[in-house]
Amino acid sequence: MRSPTYIIIVVLLTTLVSCIPTKDLTYLQENNNVQDSLISVNLQQRPYHVQINDVLSIRIKALDQNLVALFNPASSASEGGDTGSNSLDEGYYYDGFAVDSHGKIRVPTLGEVNVLGYTTEEIRKIIEQKLLADYFTKEANIFVTVKLAGIKYTITGEVESPGVKVELVEKLSLMDAIANSGDISITGDRKDVVIIRQYPGGQRVHHLDLTNIEAMQSPYYNIQPNDLILVNPLPQKSLGTGTTGLSSFTTLLTIFTALTTTVLLFTRL
Repeated sequence: MRSPTYIIIVVLLTTLVSCIPTKDLTYLQENNNVQDSLISVNLQQRPYHVQINDVLSIRIKALDQNLVALFNPASSASEGGDTGSNSLDEGYYYDGFAVDSHGKIRVPTLGEVNVLGYTTEEIRKIIEQKLLADYFTKEANIFVTVKLAGIKYTITGEVESPGVKVELVEKLSLMDAIANSGDISITGDRKDVVIIRQYPGGQRVHHLDLTNIEAMQSPYYNIQPNDLILVNPLPQKSLGTGTTGLSSFTTLLTIFTALTTTVLLFTRL
């Protein structure tokens, strides 16, 4: 008579263990602090230094735009340097300056320019100095703009829309990247989001717990070009016991019913 009671207790305990608690699904938790809190921001964050495979957007303007037409990509020259009407593919793939394996880009007329390890501001100064030294005088009033041609990253795993993304922004947080990918699914591990980042000496693996609000203070919270973001599944997905208490209970009840029916059939034979 006690066997059914024991079985019911085991089923209930298994259900509680197999379901995903709310604490594992909530982003940036404040340790039960219900009052408003101020999150300190590192205002002296180290500026990004250009690396291999990055894509730069370079635009050169002057009082007489015809003077600098040779230095700009064809589409930007025809539009007077305004790239606002360019599509994402054109602006990133065709008009961007890709950093090759030697850390150089090829600028029209100027030729090869070494940019590896420099910030965009430093690259701007390098190009401006070359132009003033060899092609223009200060009276030409040239204006050089150098930016990353969007932030390209790859996100895969337990997200609604995995793939390679390009965002036309200068700063992109990990939460932004996840939101742009349709959020992490209910079976995704928010406590251990993996970021594989490119460095001059190779790649490094970093881990962030997005259920903890302190993740926003991490130096890896902001995405860099060519980052790979991995969201691994929770154990509940591989176990197949369900993501909520109700679904887990339903699954286990179905299994229990099938086993009971099988035992009864064999017993009567």
